[in-house]
Amino acid sequence: MHDSIGRSTKPPLGATVSPTGVQFHLWAPHIKRVELLLYDGRRYPAQNQEDGYFSLHVPGLKQGCLYRYVLDGGRPFPDPASRFQPEGPHGWSEVIDPFSYAWTTGEWLLQELQLAGQVLYELHLGTFTQEGTYRAAEREFKRLRNLGITVLEIMPVHEFCGEFGWGYDGVAFFAPYHRYGRPDDLRHMVDAAHAVGLAVLLDVVYNHFGPDGNCFGEYCCDYFSKRASEWGSSPNFDNEHVREYFLQNVAAWIHEYRLDGLRFDATQAIVDSGHHEEHILAAMSRRAREAAGNRKIILVSECERQWSHQLKPLAEGGHGFDGMWNDDLHHSMMVRLTGRREAYYSDHAGSPQEFISAAKYGPLFQGQYYGWQKAPRGTDCLRLEPWQWITFLENHDQVANTLRGTRPKTQSNPGLYRAMAAYWLLTPGTPMFFMGQEYGSECPFLYFSDQKPEIHEKVRSGRLAFLKQFDSVRDAEDLAHLLSDPGSPDTFQRCKLGPDDRATEEATQYCEFFRDLLHLRRHELAVAQKGRGMIDGAVLSDGCFLLRYFFSEDTQRLDHLLLVNLGQTLKLEHIPEPLLAPPEKTHWKMIWNSERLQYGGSSVAFPITDTGWRISGPAAILLAAI
Repeated sequence: MHDSIGRSTKPPLGATVSPTGVQFHLWAPHIKRVELLLYDGRRYPAQNQEDGYFSLHVPGLKQGCLYRYVLDGGRPFPDPASRFQPEGPHGWSEVIDPFSYAWTTGEWLLQELQLAGQVLYELHLGTFTQEGTYRAAEREFKRLRNLGITVLEIMPVHEFCGEFGWGYDGVAFFAPYHRYGRPDDLRHMVDAAHAVGLAVLLDVVYNHFGPDGNCFGEYCCDYFSKRASEWGSSPNFDNEHVREYFLQNVAAWIHEYRLDGLRFDATQAIVDSGHHEEHILAAMSRRAREAAGNRKIILVSECERQWSHQLKPLAEGGHGFDGMWNDDLHHSMMVRLTGRREAYYSDHAGSPQEFISAAKYGPLFQGQYYGWQKAPRGTDCLRLEPWQWITFLENHDQVANTLRGTRPKTQSNPGLYRAMAAYWLLTPGTPMFFMGQEYGSECPFLYFSDQKPEIHEKVRSGRLAFLKQFDSVRDAEDLAHLLSDPGSPDTFQRCKLGPDDRATEEATQYCEFFRDLLHLRRHELAVAQKGRGMIDGAVLSDGCFLLRYFFSEDTQRLDHLLLVNLGQTLKLEHIPEPLLAPPEKTHWKMIWNSERLQYGGSSVAFPITDTGWRISGPAAILLAAI
């Protein structure tokens, strides 16, 4: 049942605490009899409602009680909508009152939030600190905010099996992973982020179920689609009750944890056959914003197909997302930094024109033939705003998709890396850092997943097969030995960031470099603007290009010019390129460059000489019209 504007009128799934006790609500249409089993052995029969739902109210019961459901007199199972699994997904469910937490940042609810102008920071809670907990993460928040970060993007915390993992194999979607802390610890972490001015997005995974601890089939086989994803069983979004489960889950993360938005993983693998009026992603977008009430939230899609309709408003038939990850730009930057065109990098050349086009239009493939997939890739994005594209030099996937989990900084020379990073942060896309990148960390980020033996071997062999798509990896001697075992605790431990990593001179240099760039991004008016059509560019050589930022305030032109030289120093005596010319009655002044000594650079000279231009390389140079 739904009200006049499409909101669900069904009772909330799971255990709901009230002043008189606890209400339990469950969907199990193929089960004839459901009993609530408490940890102390008490049993209560549930009443069979319409559409396969069961419910019961237990007077006097309080939060903290442990329970399971007994199905048709068989063995007990955890609640699929459990708010906490203190012993993992196979254990007892715990009654949690999400509204008993005393928030300290109520004024945060009144703040306006939009994607334009933000700087994201992706982190994995288990490796972000040595402790790997929600509470331990909090001590880094002020440092990140002072750097210029505005939004945290937390990798998934859906409950999963094992002592460690990335979080993309969730099996209890309402329950935050117990080894990071309790639900109120997660709330406290969000509260602490808000206290220093950081918004918090959560990465959610609705394209498949994890392989272990998945009890959904015990309640109803209709939870699963007949079309499995490449990662395992997929939710059956053709079923309205399965849809309702996941729509309530979307709302719960926003409403119960005051999260500022969600990042939806691999949306191209979320299948909706169209049996319902609204696509499931559009329904999720709508439900998330309803759950936020008068708060503004940010919704981001990761879509390998780069489907632009996901970024259109719901009123125009889109999915209502604010932004989407831009893999194309990452691939071009990596080709230029490493010199390697292989596997899914093979369609990118890392050329100056690619960087100009990415700055102006976002994704580079908007429907053209894509050789790696032997099919067209992407859709028309030319009318979208540049800030709708999330750009990055590093993220969890791309760092881990190297044999040793190495970061781009270690695969390039420092000057070239700084020049590329400057381009990345001074272009209109919405940038996202990956944890540790802000101080030049060389700590690896590898694929790790603690699984039972029969699953572990499949994970390890699957990872090996995946990496073999890269020519440079496939030809490595003793590849199987070089691959870090995903199931090894040592692999997990090696990925943990430590405070000593930030204590070096080089770390200080990178922090200052990125802090200055983010300051320019916010405060230089021409660079700070995020609208479409306010930037243009030109190729100066096979390794050098320019970007021109157009900005007018009243009658004064305040243009900026970014020179990006990814090759050797370039001398230009003849310069038939109008974008190099300053606005009338002004001249260019160098206000920043990527080779400052305090960054560990070698310094650059002003690029304009009496006989033309001399552009140092590799370097990025920002000029302002004065």
